[in-house]
Amino acid sequence: MPLTPEQLAKNGLIQFPTAIAGEDLVYNLPGIKAGELILSGPVVADIYLGKIKLWNDPAIAKLNPGLELPDMAITVVHRSDGSGTTFTFADYLSKISPEWKAKVGANTSIAWPVGVGGKGNEGVASYVQRIRGSIGYVEYAYILESKLDYARMYNRDGKLVSPSLQGFQDAAAHVDFTKAKDFYVILTDQPGPGTWPISGCTWQILRKDAPKATNEAVTKFFDWGFEKGQSMARSIAFGPLPPSTVDAIKAYWKHNLGI
Repeated sequence: MPLTPEQLAKNGLIQFPTAIAGEDLVYNLPGIKAGELILSGPVVADIYLGKIKLWNDPAIAKLNPGLELPDMAITVVHRSDGSGTTFTFADYLSKISPEWKAKVGANTSIAWPVGVGGKGNEGVASYVQRIRGSIGYVEYAYILESKLDYARMYNRDGKLVSPSLQGFQDAAAHVDFTKAKDFYVILTDQPGPGTWPISGCTWQILRKDAPKATNEAVTKFFDWGFEKGQSMARSIAFGPLPPSTVDAIKAYWKHNLGI
C-alpha cells in the first residue's frame, strides 16, 4: 500500500510505483471451472463479513443464472500476514460496502470477521486448492502460475470483466500519477468499461537520509528496470507504468535525493 504524504514526511521517506498489478477471487467448487463463477463487490463483502454462508445463497444465485451452485458451506480464506494484497482487497471492499468500511476498514493487516488465514499468496492459494467450497483472494500472477479457478466480476461501470493485464492498465489510465503528491494513488474501483475493480501498484520506499551512493545504486537499478525490465514484468502479469509517470519518477528522485 502507498504511504500518505504525511507519513512519508514524518519518517523522512520517499516512495514511487514500479508496476501495475491486480488480484482476484479464487475458488474450489466441484464442476465449476475458471471464469464460470460471477461475483460482485457487495456479494464478496458479505461473504467476507460472514453474512453469506452457503454457495447457493440467493445473492450468489442471482448473479449466476443457469449455474448449478452447490448447497455447500463457504470457507473463507484470507492472508494471515500483513500485506499490500490485503490492503488492496480491503480497500476495494471499503469502497463498495459501507458495512465493511465501518466494521473492518482497510489496512495491510485487519481483524477478519470470519475465515482461516494462509501466509502469503502461496498460502492462500494452497488452502483454496485443498478445501472444497473455499474462496480466497490472490494476486493475478498466482492465478496464472497455479492455474487456479478465478471469478469474473462486475466493475464500477456495471460491466462484467475478467482479470487481465489490460484491465489493470485500464484502471491506471484513470488516475494521473504525475499530479499526485508523492504518487499517492489507489487504483481500486476505478471507472471504465474494461477496468478491473481490484487493481493496484507495487511500491518502493527509500530513505532520504541514506548514503547518497546507496540511493544512487538503488535508483540506477530501478532506472534499468523501467527501461529494460518491462517485458519481464509483462511475462509475470505485471504491467508497465506510462512513460510520463517514469519521467515524473526520475524528476522526483532528483528533487528529493539530488541524483
